[in-house]
Amino acid sequence: MIYSILASVLWAAAILLLFNLTPQQVTEDLLSLLTPKDSLNARSRILRGNRKKHRLYNILLKFREALVSTGKSSQFAAVCFTSLFLFGAGVIISVILGNVFLVPVVSVAFAIIPFLYSRHTIVLYEKHQNGELETTLSVVTNSYLRSENILIAVEENLRYIKPPLNKVFKEFLGEATAISSDIKAALKNMKSKVENSVFDEWVDALIRCQDDRILKDTLRPVVDKLTDVRIVNNELKTLLSSARNEYYMMVMLVLGNIPLLYLLNKDWFNTLLFSQYGKAVIGLCGLVILVTFVLMLGLTKPIEYKK
Repeated sequence: MIYSILASVLWAAAILLLFNLTPQQVTEDLLSLLTPKDSLNARSRILRGNRKKHRLYNILLKFREALVSTGKSSQFAAVCFTSLFLFGAGVIISVILGNVFLVPVVSVAFAIIPFLYSRHTIVLYEKHQNGELETTLSVVTNSYLRSENILIAVEENLRYIKPPLNKVFKEFLGEATAISSDIKAALKNMKSKVENSVFDEWVDALIRCQDDRILKDTLRPVVDKLTDVRIVNNELKTLLSSARNEYYMMVMLVLGNIPLLYLLNKDWFNTLLFSQYGKAVIGLCGLVILVTFVLMLGLTKPIEYKK
């Protein structure tokens, strides 16, 4: 088995050297596969927000933006390249083990390992973005309530706005002053650059204020929602951590039954590992663990405000 794995690794290395593949090239090819060549009309619809790109592409793009904002942009290509390499390794290992039912499970599980390793960066990035969003919207709202002019409000506080929001508001200010005087259109474009429900609601309220400035008092309650979400997340932090620990314990109990079965009854152990029905059961258990693991990550992540 060791020789087979070593031979597979050498074959993969030979292919990479033969075609002169680099992590950057592999990453670009992967993103191009997720964004097929569309017509000019389709691309225009994407830019206007009437058509969304592939969900996996959005996830990878968000992941890359998080690494760029944290000064680790070079890691993105390495993570994608390692993920593809581990995906192939998972397929090879499953075939070597003689269990084809494990191919989709092991390959996908191996492929997400690099992203899980770097997931901590994204969590910190989102936490930092939400914190900056709360501060930025608060100061801009206060300035707008006083001046009743969003351009003046943004310009007054632009030097205090930190990345990644600094670029967003700077582009909005440049578009509204140098490109077009249509502030509503500039606000809509700014809205599409930040994925946050509270920010979307704040921009929508700001657009309505351009027609009726009496509605400016609706901005402060929207900003307060970010504070409420932060307080709730701090209260739920311990509870969510306990739920994750219980899940990991249940997974360890399921996997621990396999060597335990060897001690209890070797015939059952051989049936489980070497018969077709036993291999199917192991593949099904692996699939359930993989799916529930993804669901667990989604259910135990910090809450976000949704409309």
